[in-house]
Amino acid sequence: MLRFADRALHRSACPQIRLVVHLSDIAETPLMCGIAGLTGANHAPERVAEWVRAVRRLLRHRGPDDDGMLQYSRQKGSRLVEEFAAARDAEALLLHWRLSILDLSSAGRQPMACPEQRFFIVFNGEIYNYLELRAELEKIGHRFQTGTDTEVLLAAYKEWGKDCLTRLVGMFAFAVLDAQTRRLFLARDFFGIKPLYYATWQGGFAFASEAKALLPLPGIGRDIHPRRLFDYLSSGLTDHGEYTMFADIRQVPSAHYLEIALDQPKQSQPKPYWQAHLQPRCDLSRQEAAKKVRELFLENIQLHLRSDVPVGAALSGGIDSSAVVCAIRHLNPRLELHTFSYLADDPTLSEERWARIVGASCQVYAHEVHAVPDELVADLDHLVSVQDEPFGSTSIYAQYRVFRLAKEAGIKVMLDGQGADELLGGYRSYLSSALASLVRKGHLRQARKLFRRAAAFPDVNKTRLLVRAAVDLMPIGLHHRLRHIVGKDRFPPWLDAGWFKERGVEPRSVRRPGGPDVLRRDLHQSVMQTSLPMLLRFEDRNSMAHSIESRVPFLTPKLADFLLSLPEDFIIDRRGTSKSIFREAMRGIVPDAILDRRDKIGFATPEKRWLAALKPWVDKVLHSDTARCIPALNMDNIEREWHAVLAGKAPFDFRIWRWVNLIRWADQNSIHFS
Repeated sequence: MLRFADRALHRSACPQIRLVVHLSDIAETPLMCGIAGLTGANHAPERVAEWVRAVRRLLRHRGPDDDGMLQYSRQKGSRLVEEFAAARDAEALLLHWRLSILDLSSAGRQPMACPEQRFFIVFNGEIYNYLELRAELEKIGHRFQTGTDTEVLLAAYKEWGKDCLTRLVGMFAFAVLDAQTRRLFLARDFFGIKPLYYATWQGGFAFASEAKALLPLPGIGRDIHPRRLFDYLSSGLTDHGEYTMFADIRQVPSAHYLEIALDQPKQSQPKPYWQAHLQPRCDLSRQEAAKKVRELFLENIQLHLRSDVPVGAALSGGIDSSAVVCAIRHLNPRLELHTFSYLADDPTLSEERWARIVGASCQVYAHEVHAVPDELVADLDHLVSVQDEPFGSTSIYAQYRVFRLAKEAGIKVMLDGQGADELLGGYRSYLSSALASLVRKGHLRQARKLFRRAAAFPDVNKTRLLVRAAVDLMPIGLHHRLRHIVGKDRFPPWLDAGWFKERGVEPRSVRRPGGPDVLRRDLHQSVMQTSLPMLLRFEDRNSMAHSIESRVPFLTPKLADFLLSLPEDFIIDRRGTSKSIFREAMRGIVPDAILDRRDKIGFATPEKRWLAALKPWVDKVLHSDTARCIPALNMDNIEREWHAVLAGKAPFDFRIWRWVNLIRWADQNSIHFS
């Protein structure tokens, strides 16, 4: 059942238009933008031809609008080809699948070459400041044949080499083949918004937008990475650093580049080109800082609205997504603006009220979606395939459905508030960081005031708040002793400790640098290492699975560096108000009712209720042959814990979803645990 509100009636009677869609009514149409390539194609031409056929099938969904392939050899140079010929002189391949956003004509086809036929590029992402870069490059003699940001990026690399990276504002993963030096250059954007995986195979080096596209190559196995497996099962942590859940596949970390010599492809390591710095505190007043934040944010929104196709926005009703929607309307009063919201059926998790306040204020076409547990089961295999690696909770499914809804509405570009929580202290755990900062600086009276305020929040556990702050205040040497006392240095009974220890994996605490600014340190760590990398992977896969380019205007180096330079009480004030400076910056743009919110929900799903409702299905997964063949899990203890949770005799947490997700992922990808 699909219900659309009558546009003419609602435009005259009410500025907000709601389009309510039940998830089971929408047909699945997976599509998106991707790149791939390899060196050493001449070492196994028949196997490479098989890989090309496989990767075209695996990545076609990332770019439905166009595709292209370049074949390079020393003897015959570079040439675009329709099909890979098993010629033994093909030393390298570049492949591209295009989702057209800028310059929709065939002029934007990739791989793209510079006029001299020396540099060839495949590029996934958007360079938002491409017009400014183009003007700068034209002044020094470059000429352009298309209106694409791809051509601008290629000219920037030709002019400045790797130094072009710090001039870019955007999200990107790209590869440039230099036919003169016989080198391949790969780079990933500042925050890792766009993915880039690589591996060495029997013939050389290979890269792709998704890890699954590398698995068909000879020499790349399906073995699990034990450390990454433990991190995921014990804490839900994924996507941190260079390694992945596949032992043979790595990712180029955010803000890194990689240079590969075609003749020596196995001797290179990623190198950083930028780091979000823990800047010294700025000397601006609160009013001046709020004005600067407002200017930077609106500038980012304006850049992220550049598109030749319709643009929409994800709207949860929280401060971040609301600010994006309201800023779009502030900058463009006449834009036909569509928003897309997931509304939980659980009233304690639903943000319907808040989303509708924003929708009415901004006169949007509001699209809303609801989900039920059976739909999760029906879509899980596709979701697991889309995500490529396990994920920590069913909230990823809510996001997946929001992007599907946008696809159904004909939207190709979406903006959302990803990254704001990490930069502006949005999670409740940051209250402990702020408390520890005050104590370290000797501001005990202010610390007591913050604790009293924070402990009064209905969704804050004051014992946990104190314990987390105490851990932050302890010397590093005492962390191990504390973990031993509370049992955190031990394996939970549902993990096979022997299997992990045989592979050199032991529980460990995250080592953090010292210093008084605990909050700024934890924000930095979340942005560059822990929380944000995971969320960006989830968002890229969910959006691109539905042929949508998702843009995140909070994530530019200029805004991130400025926010991380601010005094900590500009981020979380003495009343425990998160995003304090941003709330002030958005006054007059975002409704006061939204800016005055003190709760924190997001795209939350009623996971405990969902899994309980799906008990027969969960039991089937836990009793499957695949589950029994995962030696890292103690399935007897897992089943006991699962039934104890159902009976109310053990607390619920996300470990249950991680078990189920791992088993389905391992089954789908034929993962080896031996």
